[in-house]
Amino acid sequence: MRHLKAHRKLGRPTEHRISMLRNLATSLVNSREDRIVTTLPKAKELRPFIEKAITLSRRAASLEGNGSEAAGVHLRRQAAAYFHAGNFRRATTTRRGQISPPRTAGVAALKRLFDELGERFKDRPGGYTRIIKMGRRAGDGAELAIIEFVDNAREIEAQNAARKKSTKGSSKKKAAENKTVDTETAETKDSE
Repeated sequence: MRHLKAHRKLGRPTEHRISMLRNLATSLVNSREDRIVTTLPKAKELRPFIEKAITLSRRAASLEGNGSEAAGVHLRRQAAAYFHAGNFRRATTTRRGQISPPRTAGVAALKRLFDELGERFKDRPGGYTRIIKMGRRAGDGAELAIIEFVDNAREIEAQNAARKKSTKGSSKKKAAENKTVDTETAETKDSE
Protein backbone atom coordinates (compact mmCIF):
# COMPACT_ATOMS: atom_id res chain seq x y z
CA MET A 1 0.00 0.00 0.00
CA ARG A 2 1.15 3.56 -0.68
CA HIS A 3 -0.05 5.24 2.47
CA LEU A 4 1.57 8.65 3.09
CA LYS A 5 3.39 8.49 -0.25
CA ALA A 6 2.51 11.76 -1.94
CA HIS A 7 2.86 12.55 -5.65
CA ARG A 8 2.81 10.41 -8.76
CA LYS A 9 5.83 8.41 -9.87
CA LEU A 10 4.99 8.84 -13.57
CA GLY A 11 6.87 5.63 -14.38
CA ARG A 12 10.27 7.24 -13.85
CA PRO A 13 13.06 7.09 -11.27
CA THR A 14 13.36 10.08 -8.96
CA GLU A 15 16.14 11.91 -10.81
CA HIS A 16 14.40 11.51 -14.16
CA ARG A 17 11.07 12.66 -12.72
CA ILE A 18 12.58 15.80 -11.15
CA SER A 19 14.44 16.60 -14.36
CA MET A 20 11.22 16.18 -16.36
CA LEU A 21 9.33 18.52 -14.01
CA ARG A 22 12.11 21.10 -14.32
CA ASN A 23 11.92 20.86 -18.12
CA LEU A 24 8.13 21.24 -18.05
CA ALA A 25 8.40 24.22 -15.69
CA THR A 26 10.99 25.84 -17.95
CA SER A 27 8.82 25.26 -21.00
CA LEU A 28 5.76 26.75 -19.30
CA VAL A 29 7.54 29.88 -18.07
CA ASN A 30 9.31 30.46 -21.40
CA SER A 31 6.28 29.81 -23.63
CA ARG A 32 4.95 32.82 -25.52
CA GLU A 33 1.32 31.78 -25.06
CA ASP A 34 1.77 31.10 -21.30
CA ARG A 35 0.57 27.51 -21.85
CA ILE A 36 1.85 24.07 -22.74
CA VAL A 37 0.17 20.82 -23.76
CA THR A 38 1.14 17.69 -21.84
CA THR A 39 -0.50 14.61 -20.37
CA LEU A 40 -2.95 15.06 -17.51
CA PRO A 41 -0.87 13.32 -14.78
CA LYS A 42 2.21 15.37 -15.72
CA ALA A 43 0.14 18.57 -15.64
CA LYS A 44 -1.24 17.69 -12.21
CA GLU A 45 2.28 17.09 -10.89
CA LEU A 46 3.63 20.26 -12.51
CA ARG A 47 1.02 22.51 -10.96
CA PRO A 48 2.26 22.54 -7.32
CA PHE A 49 5.87 22.42 -8.55
CA ILE A 50 5.62 25.64 -10.60
CA GLU A 51 3.33 27.41 -8.12
CA LYS A 52 5.99 27.16 -5.41
CA ALA A 53 8.48 28.87 -7.71
CA ILE A 54 5.96 31.61 -8.54
CA THR A 55 5.33 32.15 -4.82
CA LEU A 56 9.06 32.77 -4.34
CA SER A 57 9.03 35.36 -7.14
CA ARG A 58 5.93 37.00 -5.61
CA ARG A 59 7.74 37.34 -2.30
CA ALA A 60 10.72 38.91 -4.05
CA ALA A 61 8.42 41.38 -5.84
CA SER A 62 6.89 42.53 -2.56
CA LEU A 63 10.17 43.00 -0.64
CA GLU A 64 10.82 46.44 0.77
CA GLY A 65 13.15 48.03 3.24
CA ASN A 66 16.57 47.24 4.62
CA GLY A 67 18.15 43.99 3.45
CA SER A 68 15.61 43.48 0.69
CA GLU A 69 18.34 43.10 -1.94
CA ALA A 70 19.99 40.21 -0.09
CA ALA A 71 16.61 38.58 0.53
CA GLY A 72 15.80 38.96 -3.18
CA VAL A 73 19.03 37.18 -4.14
CA HIS A 74 18.22 34.43 -1.65
CA LEU A 75 14.73 33.95 -3.10
CA ARG A 76 16.15 33.93 -6.64
CA ARG A 77 18.62 31.21 -5.68
CA GLN A 78 15.87 29.16 -4.05
CA ALA A 79 13.73 29.45 -7.20
CA ALA A 80 16.71 28.39 -9.35
CA ALA A 81 16.28 24.89 -7.91
CA TYR A 82 13.04 24.60 -9.90
CA PHE A 83 14.88 25.04 -13.23
CA HIS A 84 18.01 23.55 -14.79
CA ALA A 85 21.17 25.54 -14.16
CA GLY A 86 22.89 27.70 -16.73
CA ASN A 87 25.80 26.56 -18.84
CA PHE A 88 28.04 24.61 -16.51
CA ARG A 89 31.61 25.94 -16.41
CA ARG A 90 30.71 28.54 -18.98
CA ALA A 91 33.75 30.72 -18.38
CA THR A 92 36.29 27.91 -18.70
CA THR A 93 34.94 26.61 -22.01
CA THR A 94 35.25 29.90 -23.87
CA ARG A 95 38.65 31.02 -25.07
CA ARG A 96 39.76 34.47 -25.92
CA GLY A 97 38.15 35.65 -29.15
CA GLN A 98 35.42 32.98 -29.11
CA ILE A 99 31.76 33.78 -28.76
CA SER A 100 30.36 32.49 -25.50
CA PRO A 101 27.45 30.06 -25.76
CA PRO A 102 23.99 31.50 -25.13
CA ARG A 103 22.42 31.13 -21.71
CA THR A 104 20.18 28.13 -21.26
CA ALA A 105 16.42 28.17 -21.11
CA GLY A 106 16.52 27.72 -17.33
CA VAL A 107 18.33 31.02 -16.86
CA ALA A 108 15.86 32.75 -19.19
CA ALA A 109 12.94 31.18 -17.29
CA LEU A 110 14.30 32.40 -13.96
CA LYS A 111 14.72 35.91 -15.36
CA ARG A 112 11.14 35.97 -16.73
CA LEU A 113 9.80 34.47 -13.50
CA PHE A 114 11.22 37.28 -11.37
CA ASP A 115 10.90 40.16 -13.82
CA GLU A 116 7.44 39.55 -15.25
CA LEU A 117 5.46 36.80 -13.49
CA GLY A 118 6.31 37.93 -9.96
CA GLU A 119 4.90 41.37 -10.73
CA ARG A 120 1.86 39.95 -12.55
CA PHE A 121 0.85 37.71 -9.64
CA LYS A 122 1.91 40.12 -6.88
CA ASP A 123 -1.64 40.55 -5.56
CA ARG A 124 -2.87 36.99 -6.20
CA PRO A 125 -2.61 34.74 -3.11
CA GLY A 126 -2.21 31.47 -5.04
CA GLY A 127 -3.81 29.60 -7.90
CA TYR A 128 -1.51 30.88 -10.63
CA THR A 129 -2.16 28.05 -13.09
CA ARG A 130 -5.17 26.25 -14.52
CA ILE A 131 -5.47 22.80 -16.10
CA ILE A 132 -7.85 22.26 -19.02
CA LYS A 133 -8.56 18.70 -20.13
CA MET A 134 -8.36 18.12 -23.90
CA GLY A 135 -9.39 14.51 -24.37
CA ARG A 136 -7.34 11.53 -25.45
CA ARG A 137 -4.31 11.38 -27.74
CA ALA A 138 -4.85 9.43 -30.97
CA GLY A 139 -1.69 7.31 -30.81
CA ASP A 140 -1.66 5.83 -27.31
CA GLY A 141 -4.92 7.11 -25.81
CA ALA A 142 -3.19 9.19 -23.12
CA GLU A 143 -5.31 11.95 -21.61
CA LEU A 144 -3.99 15.33 -22.71
CA ALA A 145 -4.30 18.60 -20.84
CA ILE A 146 -3.32 22.23 -21.24
CA ILE A 147 -1.66 23.85 -18.26
CA GLU A 148 -1.59 27.64 -18.46
CA PHE A 149 -1.09 30.72 -16.33
CA VAL A 150 -4.23 32.57 -15.31
CA ASP A 151 -4.63 36.24 -16.28
CA ASN A 152 -2.70 35.71 -19.52
CA ALA A 153 -2.83 38.09 -22.49
CA ARG A 154 -5.54 36.14 -24.40
CA GLU A 155 -7.79 36.06 -21.36
CA ILE A 156 -7.41 39.78 -20.69
CA GLU A 157 -8.08 40.54 -24.39
CA ALA A 158 -11.27 38.47 -24.30
CA GLN A 159 -12.45 40.26 -21.15
CA ASN A 160 -11.78 43.66 -22.72
CA ALA A 161 -13.65 42.63 -25.88
CA ALA A 162 -16.61 41.47 -23.80
CA ARG A 163 -16.60 44.76 -21.89
CA LYS A 164 -16.53 46.73 -25.14
CA LYS A 165 -19.48 44.75 -26.49
CA SER A 166 -21.47 45.30 -23.33
CA THR A 167 -20.65 49.02 -23.23
CA LYS A 168 -21.52 49.44 -26.92
CA GLY A 169 -24.85 47.76 -26.37
CA SER A 170 -25.57 49.79 -23.25
CA SER A 171 -24.48 53.05 -24.90
CA LYS A 172 -26.83 52.37 -27.81
CA LYS A 173 -29.65 51.75 -25.34
CA LYS A 174 -28.78 54.93 -23.46
CA ALA A 175 -28.72 56.91 -26.71
CA ALA A 176 -32.12 55.49 -27.68
CA GLU A 177 -33.50 56.32 -24.23
CA ASN A 178 -32.11 59.86 -24.45
CA LYS A 179 -33.79 60.35 -27.85
CA THR A 180 -37.13 59.19 -26.49
CA VAL A 181 -36.74 61.48 -23.46
CA ASP A 182 -35.80 64.41 -25.77
CA THR A 183 -38.79 63.80 -28.02
CA GLU A 184 -41.11 63.54 -25.03
CA THR A 185 -39.85 66.81 -23.57
CA ALA A 186 -40.16 68.47 -27.00
CA GLU A 187 -43.76 67.20 -27.30
CA THR A 188 -44.64 68.48 -23.82
CA LYS A 189 -43.15 71.89 -24.65
CA ASP A 190 -45.14 72.02 -27.91
CA SER A 191 -48.38 71.14 -26.15
CA GLU A 192 -47.86 73.90 -23.60
